Amino acid sequence: MDRRHFLQISSAGLLELALSSQLSPLEAKRLRGKNKYSIVILGDTHYDTEPVSVYHEKFSWPEGWQSRVRRGEFARYGEMWRDRGPRLIRRAARLIDKDTAMVLHMGDLVQGDCGDAGVHRQMLDNAMHLMKTTLGGVPFVTVCGNHDIRGVGAREVYDEYMSKRMSQELGKKIEGTDFYYTLGDDAYIVLDFNHRPKDALIEQMLRETEGARHTFIISHGPVIPADTGHCRWCFYGQDTPEYNEGRRHFRAEFAKRQAIVLCGHVHTTEFFDWWGDDGRITQLIMSSVWIDPSRANYVVDEEGPSNFGGLRKQIKKLRNGQPPKDESAFYAEYQPGLRAYSHSLAAGSYKLNVSPKHVTIDFYAGDSEDISHTFVLR
Repeated sequence: MDRRHFLQISSAGLLELALSSQLSPLEAKRLRGKNKYSIVILGDTHYDTEPVSVYHEKFSWPEGWQSRVRRGEFARYGEMWRDRGPRLIRRAARLIDKDTAMVLHMGDLVQGDCGDAGVHRQMLDNAMHLMKTTLGGVPFVTVCGNHDIRGVGAREVYDEYMSKRMSQELGKKIEGTDFYYTLGDDAYIVLDFNHRPKDALIEQMLRETEGARHTFIISHGPVIPADTGHCRWCFYGQDTPEYNEGRRHFRAEFAKRQAIVLCGHVHTTEFFDWWGDDGRITQLIMSSVWIDPSRANYVVDEEGPSNFGGLRKQIKKLRNGQPPKDESAFYAEYQPGLRAYSHSLAAGSYKLNVSPKHVTIDFYAGDSEDISHTFVLR
């Protein structure tokens, strides 16, 4: 498909499907065929509440490090949603303006670990209701995160519930957790990194969106590995011959499309501009996990391509008590192509601004009224 064909399909069909059911005719007409718009973005939110018994009364896990980690998360995220979580969402709502096409969520909408399928469905529904009411009813699109499907019956509940909700939000039939939509001349390809990547479907979506002005890859986990103790928590991240081949193949395919990757998962605000495989991938990892007050401050604690992977080297033990595996060769694949890199623990809300001249993301740490940093993606 050439660019002209893509533009004909985009302007005449998919954008109208995506927006007309959510916006007034005047608003839909304003956005259709217009290539200047914004998207408000939230990273992981891990929606939860206090007391723990509301969502986790039926949670059961054999005693050990995983049980301790998960019960600790219940306490932390319940406390976060007492005050800081709602404040952050209300701040994101104030970023919505006349050019805002939708709100995009990077996955881990909820904490999960309910121990019961019915309770998990209620958790998802409560989180969606909170987002929709606080964010003013604009289309709300989310990608599948690992916590969204964690617990008894959670995968089945999420797939059934979210396929219906995303169909409503986008105004087109969504089947499964890998799909795409378009806004103006731009393609948004949503990938579920929780299962083995569906190669044929991804290839098909890339073909069907060929000719897009910008290609956005939306995934809970990153495409370029994060500087973390769990750097293999990324797209095609397992260290096997099959997965390494798949990772390198799609890295090249995304680079050829000059892809912009928007993702979450590791609870950081982490920027990458990587040139390689005869192309370019720009990636921003985003977090809305305002887990403690300090994360309302945008402080860069690692910067520059030569420092990529340095934070992981400082980790002595993983959460399971084991030392981290040496992954220096994994990071070395990416270091030569990195032209820009920065890492911060700050959490907040984000605003993607797309125009014929630029693609930028404004970051608002915590519930700051002022821009903490602007990332230039194109």
